[in-house]
Amino acid sequence: MALPSFHLRLALLLLLAVCASAVHPRKLTRFGGVRRFTTSEPSYELPPEYEIHYYTQTVDHFNYKPDSYATFQHRYILNYKYWGGANSSSPIFVYTGEETDVTYDVETFILDLAARFKGLLLYIEHRYYGESMPFGSEDQAFQNASTLGYLSSEQALADYAQVIVDVKKNLSAENCPAVAVGASYGGMLASWFRIKYPHIVIGALASSSPILYFDDITPQNGYHVVVTKDFRDTSESCYNTIKQSWSEIDRIAAEPNGLMTLSNKFNTCSPLNTSQELKDYLEIMYVSAAQYDNPPYYPVERTCRGIDGAPEGTDILGRIVAGLKSRFRGWDSCHDIFTFELSNKSAWDWQTCTQIVMPIGYGYNETMFEAEPFDINNYTKDCLDVFGIVPRPHWMTTEFGGHDIKTVLGNFASNIIFANGLRDPYSIGGVLEDISDSVVAVHTEHGAHCSDLHPPTPDDPDWLVAQRDKEIKIISAWIAEYYAKLATK
Repeated sequence: MALPSFHLRLALLLLLAVCASAVHPRKLTRFGGVRRFTTSEPSYELPPEYEIHYYTQTVDHFNYKPDSYATFQHRYILNYKYWGGANSSSPIFVYTGEETDVTYDVETFILDLAARFKGLLLYIEHRYYGESMPFGSEDQAFQNASTLGYLSSEQALADYAQVIVDVKKNLSAENCPAVAVGASYGGMLASWFRIKYPHIVIGALASSSPILYFDDITPQNGYHVVVTKDFRDTSESCYNTIKQSWSEIDRIAAEPNGLMTLSNKFNTCSPLNTSQELKDYLEIMYVSAAQYDNPPYYPVERTCRGIDGAPEGTDILGRIVAGLKSRFRGWDSCHDIFTFELSNKSAWDWQTCTQIVMPIGYGYNETMFEAEPFDINNYTKDCLDVFGIVPRPHWMTTEFGGHDIKTVLGNFASNIIFANGLRDPYSIGGVLEDISDSVVAVHTEHGAHCSDLHPPTPDDPDWLVAQRDKEIKIISAWIAEYYAKLATK
């Protein structure tokens, strides 16, 4: 990877989590959530105010076969620190967990919402991630397509509904309004939860949720077009260097001992087998920089500062190495150049092989990258080879909508905030215009992936503070409206 091997693995966790093969758009379909680049590994140790609980969850909410009545222990977390209590009908903020261990996401902007509104914090883990494993263990849950078949967004939403209802009942908090909050894939789930379960939550804050990146609603090349724009807006010379580097890598690779020359130049931990390995690796470095181009790190600017600041006479690939060194501390360690292959032990790979089919691809000279068009036939073949199943690329728009989104959601949806930073490549697949008075788009030109849900700091720029303030004002109106209606009962 790049830095000490840990940092790049973290980059993968963050971005994507990303995955897949060289020609696969699946490399970019795992979103990553709120996590950002740090200098230490995520901690599993929770502060004492966080209570871990388990709910006996039904494996299959939508079938009545005997096997469907099996259960598993579904993990969720409660934090009562700010809660005004059930008697005051104080709100409940529900974090709709995404494709990771839920303990990674407890310290986000949701804490500030709870402090402001005297809210209870409820974090719910997504099934098949973290400790929430059907059939008793990860080995059993990932055994084959029959056991993985219960992993879907619909099942996860039903899980959330069950947990919320149970928590409110146990706390005698039936009159407490619940608000769903989610980041990235979790943001998609938050918006879909409000649409599918409006009787459970009064509203949803969906941060960086590309609900329109299905079924070719969004141009296939949109993600990489935004990445390219981020770099080009930062530095034209940096953009040009990256664009020229691909052919330079292939040129050197074709020379005698060329792959060893590249391995030495990029200080890889193992010798390169192909030039494509290196190019895939660098692509992930650039797209993760753009996706997480948030304060205070600004990885695009750091990368370009290194590329442009290399000593006069430095060749193209020397500048690329300088850019990576500038971005990451500890770059002097050797770098693991990972490959992208589907795994039958990956929950996210299963989801992208079933319903999360985002047609991400790009043609020649459309971006700063070499052409990599989306090919549904290759995509399907990989899924058949690994899981024995065929993707359903049109199901998400059938289940949750997407086509003519303004008319559809304008007719029946309410109380959803779609938040985006336009430097986030996934924002191209987000809702960027108000749909109605209560289904609104809140975005900023400067922010990237999930910037609004990062924990606030005193050094946050004005645009980020203003974005959060706008979201708070909208949520406050939802809660006030709920209380007004409750008072008339």
